[in-house]
Amino acid sequence: MRTEHIKLTSSEVSQLWTAYMNSSMSRCLFTYFLEIVEDTEIRSIIKHGLELSETHIQKLTAIFQKEGHPVPYGFHVEEDVNTSAPRLFTDNFILFFSQNMGRPALNFYALSKTLVVRSDIDSYFSECLLELRDFDTMVKSLLLSKGLYIRSPYVAPPNEVNFVKDQNWMADLLGKKRPLSVIEITNLFLNFQNNALGYATMMGYSQVAQSKEVGEFMVRGREIAFKHMKVLGSVLEEDNLPVPMAWDIGITDATTAPFSDKMMMFMTTALIPLSIGYYATSMATSMRKDLPLHYVKLSAEIGSYALDGANIMIQNGWLEEPPLSVDRDQLANQ
Repeated sequence: MRTEHIKLTSSEVSQLWTAYMNSSMSRCLFTYFLEIVEDTEIRSIIKHGLELSETHIQKLTAIFQKEGHPVPYGFHVEEDVNTSAPRLFTDNFILFFSQNMGRPALNFYALSKTLVVRSDIDSYFSECLLELRDFDTMVKSLLLSKGLYIRSPYVAPPNEVNFVKDQNWMADLLGKKRPLSVIEITNLFLNFQNNALGYATMMGYSQVAQSKEVGEFMVRGREIAFKHMKVLGSVLEEDNLPVPMAWDIGITDATTAPFSDKMMMFMTTALIPLSIGYYATSMATSMRKDLPLHYVKLSAEIGSYALDGANIMIQNGWLEEPPLSVDRDQLANQ
């Protein structure tokens, strides 16, 4: 019995295309990390990450070719990585960077699993989700064993279950703010960590950027991240909670670029929508009225920064276009 071939939906193409772009970038990152890492345990993690990204690229390439879709260009080690560049990151920073790469990847594959329908594509993203779950566990276990894992603040257990009794729980009461909830603490902690890593990363990129325009963009990003750290950290400090440490100490004084400007711009601009997403989630789940105001202001600032980054990439021919729907008006005019 003949079965009609089921075409890929727009959601499936979207997730496959994004997965290819991210996997090709990860391959470049892990290739460089493997060249400079000295710690044998961290090297094992990086090697595993490189193997995963290479396997993903092979499988994605096969899917695109089978479906008659052009394979995305993405990033290439021979074009976008200088494997002879001196060390820009310390081993511990590489481990933290790998953890923060894995976190959004895990979220991405979980979302992809819910968006795709065709059985082979569902199986692919299900497999990736399990692989990234294991990778996340490996990285966290190594951070813990080295005493490097930064835990969120501890809070004393409540004596009993309580229910909110009036609107003052959300608003300031005579200028006095209620203590932060564990949900709000988690949001502040995660967003601070993301900005701390972004601050350190863009500090490094600003040192090695080959063009003045990209260097200035990275400096601006570093300053924005530092400002956001101060805002988020001050809220935690007001509640007498510890503020996570920053990771600028993980950056050396190297000035030779390990990555192309194109790739550094892609990494930076790709992380901005993730940050806006984290801020939006934090805003939606924070009930104390001062917190959503902070997240709205911070989101607006990085939204403007993202637009400027996109313009730089377009001007330099670095922004790869995702697949588009058919332009029916153009066809009609022809």
